[in-house]
Amino acid sequence: MLSDRKTTKAIAEGPYLQYFIGLPRFQNEAPFQPTLLVEFRKRLTPEIMEQCNEIIIQALEEAEQKAKEAAPKKRGRKRAEETPDENGNLGTAILDATCAPSYIRYPQDFSLLNEAREKLEGMIDWFYKRYGFDKKPRTYRRIAHQDYLELAKCKKRTDSKIRATVRKMLAYVKRDLGYLEGYMSEGYAMTDRKMINTYLVILTLYEQQKYMWDNRVHSVEHRIVSLSQPWIRPIVRGKVKAPTEFGAKFEVILDERGYARMTRVSFEAFNESEKLQEALIKYHERTGRWPKRVLVDQIYRTRANIAFCKEHGIRISGPKLGRRPKDEKQQQADKKIAYKDNTDRIGVERFFSLGKRCNGMGLITTRLEETSLTVISLSILVTNLFRHMDTINFFIFYLTNETDEPERYFALFDVDEDELEA
Repeated sequence: MLSDRKTTKAIAEGPYLQYFIGLPRFQNEAPFQPTLLVEFRKRLTPEIMEQCNEIIIQALEEAEQKAKEAAPKKRGRKRAEETPDENGNLGTAILDATCAPSYIRYPQDFSLLNEAREKLEGMIDWFYKRYGFDKKPRTYRRIAHQDYLELAKCKKRTDSKIRATVRKMLAYVKRDLGYLEGYMSEGYAMTDRKMINTYLVILTLYEQQKYMWDNRVHSVEHRIVSLSQPWIRPIVRGKVKAPTEFGAKFEVILDERGYARMTRVSFEAFNESEKLQEALIKYHERTGRWPKRVLVDQIYRTRANIAFCKEHGIRISGPKLGRRPKDEKQQQADKKIAYKDNTDRIGVERFFSLGKRCNGMGLITTRLEETSLTVISLSILVTNLFRHMDTINFFIFYLTNETDEPERYFALFDVDEDELEA
């Protein structure tokens, strides 16, 4: 993934990229500024990207259907096509949620307070130069910076030392806020909107940090973990590698063909089980039928969701409520079903892995709230597109080359004939 600056630089140096964007001839200068890419991302809202994703999925399904018709009819083992059950249900839905971490520094209380102190000192300097005050107030910035470095460079940080440093940083921030409040009470005002937003964020940060220090707790509602991106929240995942991630949490639903649609996205942590019924209703509106089964984590198996699935004849993955059946054959059959559900549910994990490794979902580098959501939606669209490129390549290459040897194109594009005909 390239940044905006590197993207414009690559376009200025690459004739192929310039031809791709429609330039009539090669030029040494970049055709636009990097900030123009930000404006494009602002226009592409998550709602627009969701519509584009739906169009792409429909085109992929049509391409698969045409590739199926163009494929040889008798080649090896064929899979039996899935048939609806007695309720008319057909297909599989897989739901899961993950976090798209943002590119921010790991938040620590004393580090955030020190950053807030530095920004407040810059605001005080701005007031001093802007309005020509006779005397600049004392901020003791050198002593405050030294107090911060004593803990930042310390290899073994004890709880008492961290708490003492946080207390000092809170005092520095409180004093600087008092200076600014004094200026504004006298009629002097901030004229820069960005400075005003930063000031309001620091006020909220100070209140949160003061509350946590006074009550000896480490959590608070809507906790700020970044001054430059105050909408980001900690998302507790419980993973070994990253127990807590900082970014947007989103949920997707995969259909039986492996296409993903985003059902919910938010920077605030949410319970995944709340949107299961809504996701299944949208599945029914889109396809005209309910799925045969829905594969989910244990957190989705609430009483309300189980009752909803039972009402519509949907089998939800997981152990059945009540006692285990005494019949050993039934126990073995239930084990086989559970194993099949677990293996099929890997599809959504594979989708997340591909999106995070290859399509920018693993680290969101944009710095605006709306553009971050756009990047997540775009990553889902691109992952949907590239997961099924083999089928599209086969279809295009097969129809544009008149030949009686389609086997060569199966081998060339590594097309799974069983999946193509299923």
